[in-house]
Amino acid sequence: MIVNHESLEVTIAALLRKAGSEAQEATQVSHHLVEANLLGHDSHGVGMIPRYIDNLMNETLVANTPVSIERNDGAFVIANGQRGYGQRVAAEAMDVAIEACRKNGLTLLALRNAHHIGRVGSYGQQALDAGLVSLHFVNVTDHGTTVAPFGGSDGRYVTNPICMSMPGTDSQPPLLLDMATSTVAHGKVRVAYNEGRKVKDGLLIDSQGQPTNDPGVIFNEPVGALTPMGAHKGYGLATFCELLAGALTGHGTIQPGNERRGGIVNNMLAVLIDPDRLVERAWLEREIEETVKYFKGSPAADPDHPVMVAGDPERAARADRTANGVSIDATTWGDIVAAGGKIGMSADEIGTLIKVLD
Repeated sequence: MIVNHESLEVTIAALLRKAGSEAQEATQVSHHLVEANLLGHDSHGVGMIPRYIDNLMNETLVANTPVSIERNDGAFVIANGQRGYGQRVAAEAMDVAIEACRKNGLTLLALRNAHHIGRVGSYGQQALDAGLVSLHFVNVTDHGTTVAPFGGSDGRYVTNPICMSMPGTDSQPPLLLDMATSTVAHGKVRVAYNEGRKVKDGLLIDSQGQPTNDPGVIFNEPVGALTPMGAHKGYGLATFCELLAGALTGHGTIQPGNERRGGIVNNMLAVLIDPDRLVERAWLEREIEETVKYFKGSPAADPDHPVMVAGDPERAARADRTANGVSIDATTWGDIVAAGGKIGMSADEIGTLIKVLD
């Protein structure tokens, strides 16, 4: 179905309040999730709600938990998410790191033990809003593995995203790269599975390590795995995400000697840079504009798909979905309604809040 995004945000916030979150936290998490849907990242949108409710119930997610800043000396900010909603604790940690970077020019943020932080690009956007450059490395622990190492045949790590952001200019929007180091995000395979669609070649392998287009291999026994982006190159990036975000933040990697309680834990190592400490802003903006102009000037191989830069697809998706609504498949919506039932929110209550466009 197609739903109005504002009513979707209200609905999810009401569900989160019913699940125990205070109003501000519920609104913040809901806004983050719906924004992911608007930007075309349905894998990190409202489809995560059933998992969140399950994690609240098994106490691997703790509502109304702020970030704990364990160290802040300007150069280093160490933050503990305490298994709170990642959308909240990561944003709070970024606020502290941004303020430190404004004073120091360069700050390293180590966020550990946060529940699912959602779309990592949100934190790159926080840096952009402050006029900063940022790099983010994230690992995922506390649950089963989903991505096979290059040359392997079973999952040994999760999707380990990377994000990079560069401020824009008066004529060029910011550049924001936010990507999994697997060929596809786990949530996108979930969406395909829910919709009964096959996936493209090269994204999945079955339990024998053989290529498959069936998303069911990720959700049914015997379980297959996602493949690493760019073969050995994506695997190499994922390995460093694991070590930078997992080992250097102090909370740990996916290796089986560490605890797995069946929840979602994200650790993030982020580098924040004040570009004004390095170069003149006018010079930087000129370089950004001319570089993007040069890249986009390449004749399109397909006239219907011109060359883009990081951030363009998300801006196009947001414009379309804001105007025309957000698509939610029947299985995902059914799972959300079922999750509401687990916490005492009826389908009728949910139905009175959501505005269906089609």
